[in-house]
Amino acid sequence: MTHGDGNTLWASTLLEELARCGVREVCVAPGSRSTPLVLAASREVGFRARVFLDERSAAFFALGLGKGSGVPAVVITTSGTAVANLLPAVVEASQSEVPLLLLTADRPHHLRDADANQAIRQPGIFGTYTREAWDLPQPRVDGESLLHLRSVAARAVAAALGAPGGPVHLNLPFRKPLEPRPDAGEVPQGFEAANPLAVRGRDGAPLVRIGTRRAAASEEEMEDLGALLDAAERPVLVAGVVPDPERTGPALTRFAAVAGMPLLADPLSGGRTGPGFGSVRVSSYDLFLRAPEVRAALRPDLILRVGAAPTSASLALWLREMSDVPQVVVDGGGRWKDHLNVASRYVQADAADTLAALSRASPRPAPAAWRRRWEAVERAVRESVLDGSGPDHEGHVAAAVVRACRPGDVLFVSSSMPIRDVDAFGGSREGELPVHGNRGASGIDGIVSTAAGVAAAAGRRTVALLGDLALLHDSNGLLAVREDGVELVLVVVNNDGGGIFHMLPIRALDPPFTELFATPHGLDLSHLAGLHGLPHVRIDDIGSVASALEEALEARGSRMIEVRTDRETNRVGHEASVTSALGAARAALDVSEE
Repeated sequence: MTHGDGNTLWASTLLEELARCGVREVCVAPGSRSTPLVLAASREVGFRARVFLDERSAAFFALGLGKGSGVPAVVITTSGTAVANLLPAVVEASQSEVPLLLLTADRPHHLRDADANQAIRQPGIFGTYTREAWDLPQPRVDGESLLHLRSVAARAVAAALGAPGGPVHLNLPFRKPLEPRPDAGEVPQGFEAANPLAVRGRDGAPLVRIGTRRAAASEEEMEDLGALLDAAERPVLVAGVVPDPERTGPALTRFAAVAGMPLLADPLSGGRTGPGFGSVRVSSYDLFLRAPEVRAALRPDLILRVGAAPTSASLALWLREMSDVPQVVVDGGGRWKDHLNVASRYVQADAADTLAALSRASPRPAPAAWRRRWEAVERAVRESVLDGSGPDHEGHVAAAVVRACRPGDVLFVSSSMPIRDVDAFGGSREGELPVHGNRGASGIDGIVSTAAGVAAAAGRRTVALLGDLALLHDSNGLLAVREDGVELVLVVVNNDGGGIFHMLPIRALDPPFTELFATPHGLDLSHLAGLHGLPHVRIDDIGSVASALEEALEARGSRMIEVRTDRETNRVGHEASVTSALGAARAALDVSEE
């Protein structure tokens, strides 16, 4: 027996069991109260431990690891406000159904609700955003308690994996002294021999194997879905944001091809990139569904939906207007995915598995004329917005980034305007390109850290498209870019403030619009890149984005490409593209403007 004190034995048992359950990454934010946990993580051979100066950045990096790998990463913090700094990442993990494990050290129970330093109410601090939460007792040296601890570790990993996946919180109080004490005498002589399972576990295996919960559609539901598909003359498949795009994406495109259904795929659905298998992939819907006559001309008689709400407001409006059309939601995540209240049927089953089963059943393909109608609109609109005749704007940056990424790369897209621009202008591509983003709660906090975590998990070069405010909001995340295995190319669209607000009516109220909404900062981002040792290039011509990114990808290594734009010019350019797209859509459908 090598653990002479209870703290060391307790922490080592927990971390050992997490490793046996498949956890491999630990993100540590330094602190004193978490000493037993940090030392246990450093000793456990199954872990890669990374150190972060900022708890918020550590949590978002761990979130990125979970996004990229599908396996929960561990975040270890000390007590007090260190724990509170995890909340933004916890909210995003919960809303986007990404596995995440939070191990927060705490003061002993008797110091709670008193005037003890750095002691706050940590149990329940994340509210309803955790899948499970345990306020564990102080370390106990007895067999039953250690067995329970191992069991909690296994249950925590299973709960984080879902479905739905999400964050799990383990709060761990420790008494001082916190450092290892081999001669403490707190572990009785012969304790290991008397409690072999509690101390050693199951010889390298988890104490208890807990299966992944993946809901399946019933035989009756599958028959009903098959009947609906066979009867439909104008079906469409709408794919929103999913937590596992690399798994769901191929299932979407295969099914769309077999069923002959136009696929309206969000960039974060996995259905936009990779092999299309002959499916009709529609990517410009955000532009052409803005016109009521176009929406009416593309009226379906069946809508099959998977994933969370789409990024596109135009698509959401169309779904709302089609409330009298049968809409079937297929989702096994356990979280309600119909905030528009337009679903006529809700199948609680894993989407990828269900689509694969429907494909094997070989439904009657939709009429070719219906598919060609969507193909014609998509082709006309894509040509209209990319023909180079209109003014350049940030949507063209998004399109250039999607085109320039190479097979094997990963793309991370920030919230706010970048994801909207990728949605509207990014198009689709046959080449493999996993696309990730923080669309659960859609905040711009933690973008750099999350992208770095995705890069680390993928072990592949990652391109992050983000705005200047998102970069500044998470500038501490640039420290994470130095982590082993992280190769991150940051494409920063710098319009000196919040360009998205120029798309809203509030822009007409100036003052106070510029000061209170656009919030220009006037900072030179090259200094920020230099501070973190990142090669930096500034581009003032949007037409040069593709070549600059191609050069960066050829050079390898992490770096920053800053694309300078003007907020008002960008707004005008977006409006011109929408006008052009709608004209092309009307011509393709042979309808007149209302």
